[in-house]
Amino acid sequence: MVKIGNIELGSFPLLLAPMEDVSDPPFRAVCKANGADLMYTEFISSEGLIRDAAKSVQKLDIFEYERPIGIQLFGSSIETMASCAEIATKAGPDLIDINYGCPVKQVACRGAGAALLQDIPKMVAMTKAVVDATHLPVTVKTRLGWDDSTKNIEDVAERLQDIGIQALTVHGRTRVQMYKGAADWELISKVKKNPRIKIPIFGNGDIDSPEKAKEYRDRYEVDGIMIGRASIGYPWIFNEIKHYLATGEHLAPPTLQQRLQVCLDHLDFSIRWKGNHGGIVEMRRHYANYFRGMDHFKPFRTRLVTTYEFEEIKGILNEIAAHYAGEPLHA
Repeated sequence: MVKIGNIELGSFPLLLAPMEDVSDPPFRAVCKANGADLMYTEFISSEGLIRDAAKSVQKLDIFEYERPIGIQLFGSSIETMASCAEIATKAGPDLIDINYGCPVKQVACRGAGAALLQDIPKMVAMTKAVVDATHLPVTVKTRLGWDDSTKNIEDVAERLQDIGIQALTVHGRTRVQMYKGAADWELISKVKKNPRIKIPIFGNGDIDSPEKAKEYRDRYEVDGIMIGRASIGYPWIFNEIKHYLATGEHLAPPTLQQRLQVCLDHLDFSIRWKGNHGGIVEMRRHYANYFRGMDHFKPFRTRLVTTYEFEEIKGILNEIAAHYAGEPLHA
């Protein structure tokens, strides 16, 4: 049984990665329904939370069905991060996660996210401040290092464990790599096999199939896997991996009707959470992924991303069902 503090996650948990502009409550809902064991909010700017910025505050929204759920924070100020840990704790999550892995310029060039990989003493001090500011378990997500010459994850893991984090997720690339090239799981495995490391170690990067999940579990001996981009438009990946790990057999892929219904459920929640306009616009990023691989789909997608009316979108989805020999969708 893998545990973070007192949170039991099963023998080999599958985690949904915190992805900016993706891992909102509507997306988390479809992933939870399809087998995700632990999920995180989109990362929340500590500066935005201190300023009471609406976008940052809204990201604190969590729902009972999501548990266990972690709120992920990022920032460059130790004091601000500690204060935000207190604010996030009051929102009632099961744990607090710190982002030391985001590679994008808007974050890293402001001294947050992966930038802390260039200042390990500050990373350690910031982590300790967050640990001290909350009674909840604190976890960390980070990368192998800043670049190929500073792959310091083995040292980082020991130092963060020593000041109180209760789990570590490692993305198998450096900040300089961004999302290019293959993720290096050998270093993740070294962290896991270090006899000093007692906390769960989760691997992240390039897991996009049940076969790869099994291969990486067996080869690298991590405690669980975090899945990000492969779940976008395909939340079924969690249950498919679980079934394959348990039986060695593949689940049947989702039918067109299942794709359409989950897409509609996702859209409906998005509208309820962000309002008609915001929910419809937010959903546009997902259509191509829900219907990836379908022949001659572009005309339907063009219509889906240019309308602002729920009933019209639902009608288009029903047209897709009819065009590809499916059944009408339920309201």
